Amino acid sequence: MIKFRHSFSSGKKIPSFQLLCLVYLIFLTIVTSHQEAENVYQKRDYYTLSNTDIKTLVELDPPQWDSVTDGHLGKLLIPRASGSENNTLVQNYISSVFTNLGWHEEKTPFRGTTPIGEIDFTNLIYTYDPDAPRKIILAAHFDSKWFPDFPANQFIGATDSAAPVAMILHLAEFLTPLLNNRKERILSGLGILKNDFDEEEIAETTIQIVLFDGEEAFKDWTATDSIYGARHLAELWSKTYLKSTHPLNKNKKRKFEPEPTILNTIDHLILLDLLGNKHSMIYSYFRETDWLHSKLIKIDQNLKNQNLIEIEKDENEWFSKIKLRGGIGDDHLPFLHRGVSILHIISNPFPSVWHTLGDDSTILSLPALRRWNRILRIFTCEYLGLTPNLIISTTTTTTNRLQSKKTIDELVSLKKIILTDLYDIILFGWTDDSNLRIVDDNK
Repeated sequence: MIKFRHSFSSGKKIPSFQLLCLVYLIFLTIVTSHQEAENVYQKRDYYTLSNTDIKTLVELDPPQWDSVTDGHLGKLLIPRASGSENNTLVQNYISSVFTNLGWHEEKTPFRGTTPIGEIDFTNLIYTYDPDAPRKIILAAHFDSKWFPDFPANQFIGATDSAAPVAMILHLAEFLTPLLNNRKERILSGLGILKNDFDEEEIAETTIQIVLFDGEEAFKDWTATDSIYGARHLAELWSKTYLKSTHPLNKNKKRKFEPEPTILNTIDHLILLDLLGNKHSMIYSYFRETDWLHSKLIKIDQNLKNQNLIEIEKDENEWFSKIKLRGGIGDDHLPFLHRGVSILHIISNPFPSVWHTLGDDSTILSLPALRRWNRILRIFTCEYLGLTPNLIISTTTTTTNRLQSKKTIDELVSLKKIILTDLYDIILFGWTDDSNLRIVDDNK
């Protein structure tokens, strides 16, 4: 039996039934308050997909990986410390992927001072629609930790963060056809797919991929020896002001409001790190994005319920319902400190092989990689309002549009014939060969 202080300081015991009711009311209050808090911070619409749509989306191209070194991972599982030749090779490979997809590329090269001297860094930024007024950012770091001596300098960093980068590349390949088809629908003025949301409005939020260089410390993690690329980019964007024609400038209510910068166009920055091994535990660290973390929980559970993901033996739950505050040092910090909403998807505790030679392909789990790929597919589709109907309907409407064009061409041709006949009749009068008859009311 519990004794309460203050108002119950006399030590009187509460009857079991009353105690049960009190505990229930406290629990209900906590749950309700938590839900209300999530609703307060949810600043955008989010479109939950049907089970049928989810099943269709997870089966779309590109196909799932057949091994842990399949697809993009095989190109990334090499030592790639910042400033190295391998780092440049990885940059070139990533660039080739997004060039083939037709995304807008931006690179921000810079030289930074490190404990081992001056190092050249390059952040990689890829945007589906660079003209969109808002964006969601998916981010990871593509460099691996630098070590001075052999064999430590052969460190690969499979979970840290080759696998997250490969997941993002896989996701971009999956999203591109859906985004292309939506863009085609909007440009051609085709009808809406659903009555419950405005396609043009939701398309104003594009997706941007940011791959940071220089996340790793060269010696000890400090404020100046870590996240070189993230610190540089956040500073750069905080000083890059939007054009006067940008919607955020048009919507300003007061002239003395701060001039909006690129940072103001970011709806959310979602950072992936230390993923791809069998055991993960993902917490929510920021109240503003608790609701997005809850969406991940629901997506993962839905995929389990539909048997669309493989759960390994002795696997723990990936997403904790416990909300932690404070966070972990990573590339998101310079953006967080400048007011950007952050969802940090990082395994906590870190993988047991963190910063050791054991963080190679052998630590990766194929079922875990496939599971992450599918979770990210559904999450981004729901965030951006993308459905498999975008592919199906576009194919159908393209055929209809071709048929409509044929009909229009026939009508234009008929119109030309009619106008020619009218012209002949006006000039030469009615003949037996005329297809039309002019009636003179004066006769």
